[in-house]
Amino acid sequence: WAEKGQQITSRLLYLVDEDTASFNLILEAFRLPKQTAEEQAFRKNAIQEATKYATEIPFRVMQTVYEALPIAEAMIHKGLPSSVSDGAVGVICMQAAMRGAYLNVKINIRSIQDKAFVAEMLGQADQLMQKMDTEAKALIELAESHI
Repeated sequence: WAEKGQQITSRLLYLVDEDTASFNLILEAFRLPKQTAEEQAFRKNAIQEATKYATEIPFRVMQTVYEALPIAEAMIHKGLPSSVSDGAVGVICMQAAMRGAYLNVKINIRSIQDKAFVAEMLGQADQLMQKMDTEAKALIELAESHI
Protein backbone atom coordinates (compact mmCIF):
# COMPACT_ATOMS: atom_id res chain seq x y z
CA TRP A 1 0.00 0.00 0.00
CA ALA A 2 2.86 2.36 0.72
CA GLU A 3 4.13 2.21 -2.86
CA LYS A 4 0.62 2.81 -4.24
CA GLY A 5 0.24 5.74 -1.86
CA GLN A 6 3.51 7.26 -3.05
CA GLN A 7 2.46 6.91 -6.69
CA ILE A 8 -0.82 8.66 -5.97
CA THR A 9 0.95 11.39 -4.01
CA SER A 10 3.34 11.97 -6.91
CA ARG A 11 0.48 12.23 -9.40
CA LEU A 12 -1.41 14.66 -7.18
CA LEU A 13 1.66 16.86 -6.79
CA TYR A 14 2.07 16.83 -10.57
CA LEU A 15 -1.58 17.83 -10.95
CA VAL A 16 -1.07 20.78 -8.58
CA ASP A 17 1.54 22.09 -11.00
CA GLU A 18 -0.70 21.30 -13.98
CA ASP A 19 -3.54 23.23 -12.36
CA THR A 20 -1.30 26.29 -12.11
CA ALA A 21 -0.14 25.81 -15.70
CA SER A 22 -3.72 25.47 -16.94
CA PHE A 23 -4.71 28.71 -15.22
CA ASN A 24 -1.74 30.42 -16.83
CA LEU A 25 -2.92 29.17 -20.24
CA ILE A 26 -6.27 30.83 -19.63
CA LEU A 27 -4.56 34.09 -18.67
CA GLU A 28 -2.39 33.92 -21.79
CA ALA A 29 -5.44 33.28 -23.96
CA PHE A 30 -7.22 36.32 -22.52
CA ARG A 31 -4.15 38.43 -23.34
CA LEU A 32 -4.25 37.50 -27.03
CA PRO A 33 -4.98 40.32 -29.47
CA LYS A 34 -8.61 40.92 -30.40
CA GLN A 35 -8.54 43.74 -32.90
CA THR A 36 -9.65 41.85 -36.01
CA ALA A 37 -12.41 39.29 -36.47
CA GLU A 38 -9.75 36.65 -37.12
CA GLU A 39 -7.92 37.54 -33.89
CA GLN A 40 -11.17 37.50 -31.96
CA ALA A 41 -12.05 34.04 -33.28
CA PHE A 42 -8.57 32.72 -32.51
CA ARG A 43 -8.67 34.24 -29.02
CA LYS A 44 -12.14 32.84 -28.32
CA ASN A 45 -11.04 29.36 -29.38
CA ALA A 46 -7.85 29.60 -27.30
CA ILE A 47 -9.87 30.61 -24.23
CA GLN A 48 -12.27 27.72 -24.75
CA GLU A 49 -9.49 25.15 -25.20
CA ALA A 50 -7.56 26.45 -22.19
CA THR A 51 -10.72 26.36 -20.08
CA LYS A 52 -11.43 22.79 -21.15
CA TYR A 53 -7.92 21.83 -20.06
CA ALA A 54 -8.38 23.71 -16.80
CA THR A 55 -11.54 21.65 -16.23
CA GLU A 56 -9.87 18.34 -17.06
CA ILE A 57 -7.16 18.85 -14.43
CA PRO A 58 -9.45 18.93 -11.37
CA PHE A 59 -11.37 16.02 -12.87
CA ARG A 60 -8.09 14.08 -13.00
CA VAL A 61 -7.58 15.07 -9.36
CA MET A 62 -10.98 13.54 -8.59
CA GLN A 63 -10.02 10.32 -10.35
CA THR A 64 -6.67 10.14 -8.58
CA VAL A 65 -8.16 10.79 -5.15
CA TYR A 66 -10.72 8.07 -5.77
CA GLU A 67 -7.88 5.65 -6.55
CA ALA A 68 -6.54 6.29 -3.03
CA LEU A 69 -9.73 5.18 -1.31
CA PRO A 70 -8.71 1.48 -1.14
CA ILE A 71 -5.66 2.45 0.92
CA ALA A 72 -7.83 3.94 3.67
CA GLU A 73 -10.24 1.04 3.31
CA ALA A 74 -7.38 -1.39 3.95
CA MET A 75 -6.40 0.55 7.07
CA ILE A 76 -9.95 0.26 8.36
CA HIS A 77 -10.37 -3.42 7.46
CA LYS A 78 -6.89 -4.85 8.00
CA GLY A 79 -4.88 -2.28 9.89
CA LEU A 80 -4.07 -2.16 13.56
CA PRO A 81 -7.13 -1.53 15.73
CA SER A 82 -5.51 1.72 16.85
CA SER A 83 -5.28 2.92 13.23
CA VAL A 84 -8.97 2.51 12.39
CA SER A 85 -9.61 6.15 13.21
CA ASP A 86 -6.65 7.17 11.02
CA GLY A 87 -8.22 5.30 8.12
CA ALA A 88 -11.50 7.13 8.70
CA VAL A 89 -9.73 10.49 8.83
CA GLY A 90 -8.03 9.58 5.56
CA VAL A 91 -11.42 8.90 4.00
CA ILE A 92 -12.74 12.24 5.25
CA CYS A 93 -9.71 14.05 3.82
CA MET A 94 -10.08 12.26 0.49
CA GLN A 95 -13.75 13.17 0.35
CA ALA A 96 -12.90 16.82 1.05
CA ALA A 97 -10.16 16.83 -1.60
CA MET A 98 -12.52 15.33 -4.13
CA ARG A 99 -15.29 17.79 -3.25
CA GLY A 100 -12.87 20.68 -3.77
CA ALA A 101 -11.81 19.33 -7.16
CA TYR A 102 -15.46 18.70 -8.06
CA LEU A 103 -16.31 22.32 -7.29
CA ASN A 104 -13.42 23.43 -9.49
CA VAL A 105 -14.75 21.31 -12.35
CA LYS A 106 -18.18 22.91 -11.92
CA ILE A 107 -16.89 26.49 -11.76
CA ASN A 108 -14.61 26.07 -14.77
CA ILE A 109 -17.21 24.33 -16.89
CA ARG A 110 -19.60 27.30 -16.71
CA SER A 111 -17.51 29.13 -19.32
CA ILE A 112 -17.33 26.27 -21.81
CA GLN A 113 -19.61 26.50 -24.83
CA ASP A 114 -19.05 22.94 -26.12
CA LYS A 115 -22.29 21.36 -24.85
CA ALA A 116 -21.13 17.79 -25.52
CA PHE A 117 -17.94 18.35 -23.50
CA VAL A 118 -19.92 19.96 -20.69
CA ALA A 119 -22.46 17.13 -20.54
CA GLU A 120 -19.79 14.42 -20.62
CA MET A 121 -17.54 16.07 -18.04
CA LEU A 122 -20.37 16.96 -15.65
CA GLY A 123 -21.87 13.50 -15.97
CA GLN A 124 -18.57 11.82 -15.14
CA ALA A 125 -17.78 14.25 -12.32
CA ASP A 126 -21.24 13.90 -10.78
CA GLN A 127 -21.07 10.12 -10.96
CA LEU A 128 -17.60 9.97 -9.41
CA MET A 129 -18.56 12.38 -6.62
CA GLN A 130 -21.65 10.29 -5.83
CA LYS A 131 -19.56 7.11 -5.74
CA MET A 132 -17.11 8.76 -3.37
CA ASP A 133 -19.85 10.04 -1.09
CA THR A 134 -21.51 6.63 -0.93
CA GLU A 135 -18.31 4.69 -0.34
CA ALA A 136 -16.92 7.24 2.12
CA LYS A 137 -20.11 7.13 4.18
CA ALA A 138 -19.94 3.33 4.35
CA LEU A 139 -16.26 3.33 5.32
CA ILE A 140 -16.71 5.96 8.01
CA GLU A 141 -19.65 4.02 9.44
CA LEU A 142 -17.55 0.85 9.38
CA ALA A 143 -14.70 2.59 11.17
CA GLU A 144 -17.06 4.01 13.78
CA SER A 145 -18.46 0.53 14.41
CA HIS A 146 -14.93 -0.65 15.29
CA ILE A 147 -14.20 2.21 17.67
